[in-house]
Amino acid sequence: MSIQHPNFGTLDENRIIIFDTTLRDGEQSPGFSMNLDEKLRMAEALAALGVDVIEAGFPIASPGDFEAVRAVAERIQGPVICGLARSGRDDVLRAAEALRPAKRKRIHTFISTSPLHMKYKLRMEPEAVLEAVTASVSLARQHTDDVEWSAEDGSRTEPDFLCRCVEAAIKAGATTINIPDTVGYALPEDMGRIFLMLRERVPGAENVIFSAHNHNDLGLAVANTIAAIRAGVRQVECTINGIGERAGNAALEEIVMAIRTRRDALHFHNGIITQNILKTSKLLATITGFDVQPNKAIVGRNAFAHESGIHQDGVLKNAATYEIMTPESVGWSNSSLVMGKHSGRAAFRDKLRALGYGEIGDNQLNDAFRRFKELADRKKIVYDDDIIALVDDEVMRGHDRIRFVSLEVYAGSKAAPKATLELEIDGELRSATASGDGPVDATFNAIREIFAHDAVLRLFSVGAVTEGTDAQARVTVRLEENGKLVDGQGADTDTIVAAARAYVHALNKLLVKRARTAPAALAS
Repeated sequence: MSIQHPNFGTLDENRIIIFDTTLRDGEQSPGFSMNLDEKLRMAEALAALGVDVIEAGFPIASPGDFEAVRAVAERIQGPVICGLARSGRDDVLRAAEALRPAKRKRIHTFISTSPLHMKYKLRMEPEAVLEAVTASVSLARQHTDDVEWSAEDGSRTEPDFLCRCVEAAIKAGATTINIPDTVGYALPEDMGRIFLMLRERVPGAENVIFSAHNHNDLGLAVANTIAAIRAGVRQVECTINGIGERAGNAALEEIVMAIRTRRDALHFHNGIITQNILKTSKLLATITGFDVQPNKAIVGRNAFAHESGIHQDGVLKNAATYEIMTPESVGWSNSSLVMGKHSGRAAFRDKLRALGYGEIGDNQLNDAFRRFKELADRKKIVYDDDIIALVDDEVMRGHDRIRFVSLEVYAGSKAAPKATLELEIDGELRSATASGDGPVDATFNAIREIFAHDAVLRLFSVGAVTEGTDAQARVTVRLEENGKLVDGQGADTDTIVAAARAYVHALNKLLVKRARTAPAALAS
């Protein structure tokens, strides 16, 4: 049976709406904060991927979040742009204002419905929660025809009360009803039972789209999402690489490829351009500074790797023996050597487009090309991953307040290590020399002398971008300040330079965190 939707028109019964919340729920993860330019770049990639809805942020959370949602609403064409709001009047109005420029928009309002949340978090009686559902959805409908309502902690809500809340939201004008497994507690059979119950018991359920938003605390987010689809859900809320609060959300790439690969059992379709999955995943990893784990389904570097001799023999004879999907279907390629020291600027620009960077400014291109030439002179073989790693500093971090300029290090067994560092801060060149317990410690001490801060180093990790003794080192640095965690990454053939770049990247993300304010209290 088809459903009429204000933003999607007539939807057939097997169409799955892909609701991406990478920029909202995903960005709330510790260390995953993005600045405005990074959010816009990610939103452009999500639009190119073919997602139906982009949840751009939580407008009332801070002025920065408001501006980010507004900028995405102004510039991104194609997907519905969504803003999150609690049930308070100020939340809903703030979301409506941020979304005003969008051609296709949605207000997503929510309130907790489980006994635990109502008692200890909201300190509200059930009847007051019901009134808040009606009031928030009704107010949102005054600003857009597309309103989504969510029952926070819905999977732990008493069935009768959940039915009453959903009925109230539908009567008030909600077009999408979302039942989240907020804490990742549910099993697949739980999600199936909840949605079947709601579709059977709630008046008007046949006229709305049901949505699932599953967290991964027990590693069941994707399984729960598939179970929800089978129970009648036609919108899935997910994130790239499965990022999100705590253990994360259901991973978009896993849901989409499960549907595509198991068409024999899942007779559904969506609008995702699967060949763009990998470059979107890599872009997010670049922006956030968090690499995808090697054995991650679909987008991990080992997802299509075969080391076992038996497996290798089978794949050589017929790839389908051990690969249930083709690497090319999600954007992997077998190319290794992509560029060299004789490559020109035009070829370099084309390569950046192929890697998902789109159009970049001439200044950024020139800086990135200069670094590429320097790398090509030092490395015999330049791989795609090498280019991605070096371009990150120039393209993805072009608007950072603090920029790495140069580093000289003295180290050895006969004298204390010493580092002389130059940084550019808000356009001003500054330098310092410091010693330390090793060259990395000396470099970090020099950074502290140039840019004083109280952040504590919580993680220092070094890995290789590619193979060989001339491989670039990729360094991850995690800083903590007043409970705020940020991760930064840097890459260079010199490990100490990579460490300096990573620390500077983390500091810039910390400055973004500092600019944010705490959300206002929920209006009762």
